[in-house]
Amino acid sequence: LGTSFLTDSDSFQDVLVKIERPTYQKPFLGGFKNKITGVEFHNAGSQMIPKKTPDKGILVFRRETQTVFEKNKRQQTTNTTSTQMTKTGLYVSNKADKLITPGKYFTAEEYHKRRLEAVIVLQRYFRRWHATNIVQKLREEKRLRLEWEAQEELQRKKEKEEKLRREHERRLNPKTKGDFELLYHALELWRQEETEQINRTLSGAERKAALCGLLEQEAQLIASIERHKLNADEENRQKAILHFLNKCAQPKRWKAYDGKITEMDTQFTLRARELLEIYCSISMSDIPQDERIDVLLTLKRKVKEHECKLTQEIVELIDREIDLMSREVKECNLEGLRKRICTLFLQFIKIPKFNPEVAKILKVPPDPLKLYKNVNRCQSCKNYLSSTAFPIPANTHTTGRCRLCCKLDNEARHRETCLKYKLILENLRKSEADYQDDAKIVFLLQHQDLQYLIEKIWGCQSALSACSDLYDLVMVRWDKQHEWSPWNAILLTKDEADAHLKLCDLQKAYEAAFIHRIRHKHIRAKNYFAQIPAMTSFLQGSENQTNAN
Repeated sequence: LGTSFLTDSDSFQDVLVKIERPTYQKPFLGGFKNKITGVEFHNAGSQMIPKKTPDKGILVFRRETQTVFEKNKRQQTTNTTSTQMTKTGLYVSNKADKLITPGKYFTAEEYHKRRLEAVIVLQRYFRRWHATNIVQKLREEKRLRLEWEAQEELQRKKEKEEKLRREHERRLNPKTKGDFELLYHALELWRQEETEQINRTLSGAERKAALCGLLEQEAQLIASIERHKLNADEENRQKAILHFLNKCAQPKRWKAYDGKITEMDTQFTLRARELLEIYCSISMSDIPQDERIDVLLTLKRKVKEHECKLTQEIVELIDREIDLMSREVKECNLEGLRKRICTLFLQFIKIPKFNPEVAKILKVPPDPLKLYKNVNRCQSCKNYLSSTAFPIPANTHTTGRCRLCCKLDNEARHRETCLKYKLILENLRKSEADYQDDAKIVFLLQHQDLQYLIEKIWGCQSALSACSDLYDLVMVRWDKQHEWSPWNAILLTKDEADAHLKLCDLQKAYEAAFIHRIRHKHIRAKNYFAQIPAMTSFLQGSENQTNAN
């Protein structure tokens, strides 16, 4: 920027002036304003560029550098006072004065000792209050524990009484195969006791006569049991027939995505339901004669839809019964005829041609060629039966005898009951299914295998309490992280099993001697079941898992 100024010689000289524009906002330092012209005049300020603070690499605009910490501290200042005393020419009254006498002086040691004694008194009362609370809590826990034990004892007593009542009821009114096994087992125990008493008290001819009388009593009891079995078989047969027909007549069911069950009737299920209603009607007794005739005519129309030898025979029997009822023949004389009609109509229902829905439920397939692959010969009765009719333990290599022959042999000679072992196996399979870890071994074993495991390996008693009541014993996993197997099992009572399955570390929970004893039983079980071909793959898997651990 150029400018000119006057020199001493009354001449002007041009001078080049460099103006630097500020790069920052000029601070306002105050000023004044002309009221007439309105011109503002600011106070002078430096035009020099402010010095920049060098960057030290440290952030200085922080709360710590900009915060002022204040401290308050009390000060005791001197205060000059004066005391006015009595003197010549001045009297000061002493009525308001107090006479202060020094007390007993005690040292710092005595002071701290006094404080310690006071603290001990406070601790004594606090500990008493704390101990009282602990004792009350323990008493309450003891009371609750005793009440729980009393309830558990009462519950066990009720369960035992209920079990005895059920066994007594099953012996009085046997209905299932297990009930008759209990009856024959009780009969065998009674025979053994009577035989021992006779051998102990009698001898010679008296002993022979007593044994003959005992044999006659046993024969009478067996005959009575067989009569009960015939009645029970008839009832069970009727229940099985109705269950079979109801299963055929059930509608198709499936579960939707929202959880609702959808049912659908097809023409085949409707047909099966209609045949079920007719069968129930003709099986009823003590119905009026007119209703009976209507049912027979309905049956006649239904079977006439198909022409074959079976339907012709059913129609002939229906006509015969209607003719006999018109002649007022007594109902007791018509029982045999009515049973024949029911039997033939049941055969009619079981034919897939007349009842297509039954083809899915029949045990015997319509094509006889399919039976050849699944038929075995019983070595006792010499009959050819399906493989499901043979009890096949895990350690057997042949089919042997069928279930019927085994049952007859047991009733005739040993009269043993396997109900307890079947119950233990059923509970074991349910518990293994609840783990949902694809357990397989427990479903390969039969009750004969579990019976050997309990009797020979575990001695029919709990591993902890030596309880020998098989109704109270259960078989559970030794290590709950692995699948149940004969070499990963332990026999305990129900309460002990619940406590065992809650343990996390078996090494800390049990003593080394107890664990060694359990391991020994596992080795014995593994040596026995290693002879079974089906167990070979599981044994190899367990050994690999043990080596990995």
